[in-house]
Amino acid sequence: MENWSLLFDFIAKWYYIPVTVLYIAVILTVLFENRNPEKAIAWVMVVSFLPGVGIVLYYFFGQEFRKNKRFNQLERRFAKDLGPTWEQMKPFFVTQIDEIRKKSPELAQTFQYLVNTKNSFPTSNNRVELLINGEEKFPKLIEDIRRAQHHIHLEYYIVDEDDFGKMLMDLLVEKAGQGVEVRLLVDAFGSSTFAKRQSYFRSKGIEFEIMLPVRFSSLANSNYRDHRKIAVIDGVTGYAGGINLSQKYSNDYNNEVYWRDTAIRIKGDAVKVLQVQFLLHWQLASETDFKYDKVYFPDISEELGNLPMTYVFSSPGATIPYTMEVMIDCIMNAKKSVRLCTPYFIPTDEFRTALFVARSKGVEVELMLPYQGDSYVVQSASMSFLKRLAERDVKIFMYQKGFIHAKTISIDGQTLFVGSTNLDIRSFLINFEYSAIMKSKTLCEAHDAQFEADKALSKMFTVEYWKNQKWYKKAFAALCRLLSPLL
Repeated sequence: MENWSLLFDFIAKWYYIPVTVLYIAVILTVLFENRNPEKAIAWVMVVSFLPGVGIVLYYFFGQEFRKNKRFNQLERRFAKDLGPTWEQMKPFFVTQIDEIRKKSPELAQTFQYLVNTKNSFPTSNNRVELLINGEEKFPKLIEDIRRAQHHIHLEYYIVDEDDFGKMLMDLLVEKAGQGVEVRLLVDAFGSSTFAKRQSYFRSKGIEFEIMLPVRFSSLANSNYRDHRKIAVIDGVTGYAGGINLSQKYSNDYNNEVYWRDTAIRIKGDAVKVLQVQFLLHWQLASETDFKYDKVYFPDISEELGNLPMTYVFSSPGATIPYTMEVMIDCIMNAKKSVRLCTPYFIPTDEFRTALFVARSKGVEVELMLPYQGDSYVVQSASMSFLKRLAERDVKIFMYQKGFIHAKTISIDGQTLFVGSTNLDIRSFLINFEYSAIMKSKTLCEAHDAQFEADKALSKMFTVEYWKNQKWYKKAFAALCRLLSPLL
C-alpha cells in the first residue's frame, strides 16, 4: 500500500509533465502533417480547449495521414481500373469537345480540363428535365424503375425506410424477382439505420452494398462520406441532384418542414458518365473487379437533342479539388450573372475570391441560403462569411418557407450546375461528391424562374441586418468560423 501511495503522490505532483509532452506532441503532429493553415489552427484549438476530449477527437477523426493512405490508394485504384475504358473512349472525347467548342468556347475549355485530368468526359446527345422537389422526382423515378428491363443502379447518401422507402423497396424486390439486376449502394453513415437491412434485402434478390462502413478500426476515416445521389436505369436514363430517397424530400407527405430541392432526369450519353462512377464505387464496396461490359453502356441511336453535358467528381483521395476549380473557372468566365443556391455556405478563400472578382467586374452575383438551417453550428459558421459578401454587393437571400437543400449554380442564363455538392469545405475537399454541368438556355430559364420564386419567399441578408444581430450570436458565429474547416 505504501508503494501505491508513493506512486499516487508522484503522479499528483508531476502529472502535468507527461500531459504537457503529449499535448506538444499532438500539436506538432498537426502542424507537421502539412494540412492547410486554417484546418491546422482549427485542430489546435480543439486539442487545446477541450482537454483530453480534443486529443481523442483528433486521434479518431483528425489524423490526415490515415486518410491520405486509405483514400490515395482508392484514387490510384480508380485510375487503374478506369484506364483501359478511358483510352478506348478517347476518340469520342475529341469529337464531343470539337462540337461543343462551336457553341461555347468557354465551356469547351472546362470540358477539356475534365478530360485532361481524367475526371470526366463530355457528351452532347442528351435530354434533361429539371425537377423541383421530391414530388416531381419520385413519380418519374418510380415509373422508370417499373419500366426497367436489364438493370437498376442506385447510389444514395440517405435511404429511409419510411412510407416512400417501403414502396420503393417493394418495387425493387419485385423487379429483382423479374430478373432485373438491382444494385443498391448506400452510405454507412447517412443510411445507418437502413444499412442494417442489408441481409434481408439480399435474401430478396437485391445486390446491396454499404459504402465506407464505419467500424472502430476505421473511425479515422468515418468523417469522409459518399454524399452522392445517383440513379441509372438500363444505362440510358439517369437521375442526379440533391434529392435523397426519403419522403422528407417530397412535400406530398405530411412533413413538418417544407423541403425545397432540385434534381434532374437525364436521357442520353451523359448517363454513361454516371454509370462509370457507379461501377467504380460498386467495385470498391463489393470488392469485385471492374469490367467494362457493353450491356451497361448501350448505344443510343435516338437523337435526343444537342445538349452539351458532363459532370465533375470529387473524392477524399484526390490531390486536386476538381469541383471547386471547375466552379471557379465558370464563375470567373461569367459575363452577366451568377446565381448560387446551397444549404451550407462555408467557402474556401479561393471560392470567395472568385465571387468577389466576378462582382467587381460588374457580374450580378446572387446567393440563396436557408434562413433556418438544420445545424445551428454550421448555420452560424455560414452566417459569419456573409457580411463580407454583402459589403462587396453580393445579394444574399435567406429562404424562409422551409429548408432549401438545392445545390445549383446558374451562370449567364446559359450554364447550369446541379448536383450533390454544397458550397462548403466538406463538399470541396472531404466527401465523394459530384455536380452535373450543362449548357442549356432552356434549363437555365426554368432554374432562374424557380430562383425568382424562391427569392419572393426569402429575407435579404444585408450588412445592417448583421449589425443588428445579438452580440452573442455574432460571437458564436465567429467561433464557428474558426472551426469551419472541420465542419
